[in-house]
Amino acid sequence: MLKAFFSICIALGGLLIIAPRVNARDDKLLLPIADVLNGPDARKKLDSSIKFFFGSQPHPKIITNFQSDVTNLKTNAFNKTDQRACEWVFLSALLSLEKRAKQLGANAVINIISYYQKVPMSSETEYECHAGTLMAGVALKGDFVKIETP
Repeated sequence: MLKAFFSICIALGGLLIIAPRVNARDDKLLLPIADVLNGPDARKKLDSSIKFFFGSQPHPKIITNFQSDVTNLKTNAFNKTDQRACEWVFLSALLSLEKRAKQLGANAVINIISYYQKVPMSSETEYECHAGTLMAGVALKGDFVKIETP
């Protein structure tokens, strides 16, 4: 009898370990870029000397073209709405691009596209975020340049 009880406990424990993987959530969301850029967190954290241009947005004349790069970030989504987790990780991705721009001597990142799992998605108004039960992720790809400033 005790042996049967332990067998059932082990079987149930195994199911609990496997179950989250079987039902893992990976929802693709397209969210407005402007909601993040116009939010208080972005105003506090982003350096206004680095400009961001998404998709095929027009930009000032390029003086120097440095390189392209990708940032691929994840954040803890536990106890957050998908939108809040995505906004947080998108801002973190922008901060990562900003940091790289400063390292290169660039003052802009142009042609920014979503690049989740190396699949390009270009938009001037939306970014792609993947939200799961525990994590949310954003990947961005952009070109670092020095542009003319007024």
